[in-house]
Amino acid sequence: MSRPPLQSSGWSAASLSDHRLLLIVWLVLLVVPFAAPNAYFVSLANMMLINLILIASLNLLMGYGGQISLGHAGFYGLGAYVSGVLGVKFGLSAWIGLPAAALLTGLAALIIGIPALRLRGLYLSMATLGWNAILVVMFNRLIDLTGGPNGLLGVRPFAFGRFVLDTDARQFPLLWLVSLLVMLAILNLLRSRVGRALRAVATNELGADAVGIDSFRTKLLVFVLSAGMAGIAGSLYVHVNQFASPETFSVSNSILLVVMVAIGGSGLYWGPLFGALIFTAVPPLLLEYEDAELMLFGFAMLVVLIASPTGIAGLPAILRRWLARRRS
Repeated sequence: MSRPPLQSSGWSAASLSDHRLLLIVWLVLLVVPFAAPNAYFVSLANMMLINLILIASLNLLMGYGGQISLGHAGFYGLGAYVSGVLGVKFGLSAWIGLPAAALLTGLAALIIGIPALRLRGLYLSMATLGWNAILVVMFNRLIDLTGGPNGLLGVRPFAFGRFVLDTDARQFPLLWLVSLLVMLAILNLLRSRVGRALRAVATNELGADAVGIDSFRTKLLVFVLSAGMAGIAGSLYVHVNQFASPETFSVSNSILLVVMVAIGGSGLYWGPLFGALIFTAVPPLLLEYEDAELMLFGFAMLVVLIASPTGIAGLPAILRRWLARRRS
């Protein structure tokens, strides 16, 4: 599966590096709590940053690695329940739950990935879908730990001593910082030797093996890293909302995440930002059409990808090529 090179990040201006643009965008985001008309918009901004981590981690696996996973919401849920259960059932701090969620989710991905990543295409998608389904059953059946269908209640928020991050405005700086670190880590990873190996494997796995790249190890490493980032997003989600429900981590949500990667711009660094904006802003507008939400998102994906096969983040490049043809 051929992927665009990293420098074709889609949205970034030619005169700006992605590092500079990342800093500028996140500095602009700092004004959200002050410019938002009410707490509801701040809460949406908080969810957008969590969704950004989640979609960016899937874009790393799917957009750059060429591996389509239909179990990403399951890793998201595993991170949420690991962190939430450690706090509710064992009394541990959310600051312990956050790295524990990343580590245990990554470990689960390692165990699942060793057999699953030997599969390709549709078979890999089916294997990850089955993993997601198993997790949802566990979230529902392990009532003593997870609360079952009623959800996990009593999750405590992050706190610095007596200063509790129990409001949207207080939570925003933490989510802002973690999302910035995740996006920076992904950017540096993609520019590293591992990132170059990952794109080589996605482009031509046999060719990558021929030049000495261990394709399986590269795919497994990125699968684990992607799941670990999803675990971080899950931990943030459960401590920000102080609640977790199995419905949030269903197979249908895994499919929606794949759709958001495609709509935002699969294999483009800035694609997840647009995907996260849509994934956060659109569902509240579709509350009256909840049963049709997946269908409407699917229709939107068809429209966007017909107009721009590289997603929203790829539109500037398409416009530049169109203008260049008009001038020539």
